[in-house]
Amino acid sequence: MKFYNRHTELALLENILKQSGEIARFQAIIGRRRVGKTSLLIESVKGEKYLYLFVSRKNEHLLCQQFQNDAEQMLGLRIFGTINYFRDLFEQLLLFALQEHFTLIIDEFQEFENVNPSVFSDIQNLWDQYKDRAKINLIVCGSVYSLMTKIFEHNKEPLFGRLTSKMILQPFKVNVVKEILKDYNPDFEPEDLLCLYMISGGVAKYIELLMDAGAVTKNQMLDMITRSDSPFLGEGKDILITEFGKEYGTYFSILQLIASGKNTQREIDSIIEKNTGSYLNNLEQHYSLIIRNKPIFSKPNSRKGRWRLKDHYLSFWFRFIYPHQALIEIGRLDLLREFIEKGYEQYSGLVLEQYFREKISLEERVTEMGNFWDSKGQNEIDIVALNHLDKTATLAEVKRNPKKIDLRILEQKAGALQKELAQFQIKFLGLSLEDM
Repeated sequence: MKFYNRHTELALLENILKQSGEIARFQAIIGRRRVGKTSLLIESVKGEKYLYLFVSRKNEHLLCQQFQNDAEQMLGLRIFGTINYFRDLFEQLLLFALQEHFTLIIDEFQEFENVNPSVFSDIQNLWDQYKDRAKINLIVCGSVYSLMTKIFEHNKEPLFGRLTSKMILQPFKVNVVKEILKDYNPDFEPEDLLCLYMISGGVAKYIELLMDAGAVTKNQMLDMITRSDSPFLGEGKDILITEFGKEYGTYFSILQLIASGKNTQREIDSIIEKNTGSYLNNLEQHYSLIIRNKPIFSKPNSRKGRWRLKDHYLSFWFRFIYPHQALIEIGRLDLLREFIEKGYEQYSGLVLEQYFREKISLEERVTEMGNFWDSKGQNEIDIVALNHLDKTATLAEVKRNPKKIDLRILEQKAGALQKELAQFQIKFLGLSLEDM
């Protein structure tokens, strides 16, 4: 798949690259697996001198031997003798940067925790020693959010305060997902676009896997997901086992419940039979996997929040694939496909709301967006988009089928927000698959 979008990120990286020719720069790129961090970084240094190192879980001596070979091939840096410790290699690279400007990319940086945790202290000591003289653009990137955050943002860690910039790379927005699908299937139906957004959530690698396999319609996508060789079947576990460690069972149970619609702590606690407050807090703050939706205009300490997964693929995986591991193990993927088809319409209707929230935020002047329900859980409004600058508000009802939209009912529901919206000029919208 060709390189799409990322214009803003590339411009930022190009600017930092130029700055590093005068003074050393140390930046971190953080993002979930498969989101396209490596592709972005390689694209950003095309035509420039750079060294790319990938940190895998192996013995430090073996890792450094590979890195030493990479440095010779990519930079022309000859290091006599064998380097067994990363600190020695890093110092040689910094010495090289005293004479020549280059970019050093260290991928899966958090894996040094498993190779040799003292590497972080070694990098800190050497960076402080050479940064004022070296012409280096040091970029580290990682996919384990919790570890990358700990390495750079906990004040007791050696690399705390050393970054000159940080970027959290997000999945593609809906306009880019639509552009890609149009390139591969010019005559796509709205259902095809919704299914691609639902499964991939804009994650570049997932879109690439589907497009390269010719899965460009809804049925083709679902067929590929449920093939025996599908990479999507185990991806959820692969991503999160490293994050959660020994307590992954409890976290997986909570995420499965949220994905199935049990989205309040009271519901989750009653099923798991324990207080899950600390787990939910970790999932939100530490792992950045869930978000608490509160009715728009609600007070900051409101307890009316409903949890949802931020990542569309993981939400899909926990809704349909994780609960049916037994079917995968016995090879009855045809029945898994039936389960997905059975729950598809209801589930995709909820994803459609997310699609339109993102679409509206891209296309209109929006300063705040959310949804609404009253204290009794009634008068639900799917989208409330506010523009506090122009004093305009868009209230939208989202349905898969446009025939099920009734704007009169939406206007009646808006009566519950009469006081809050008194200063706004209100527009009522009905949005369906046809409006994607």
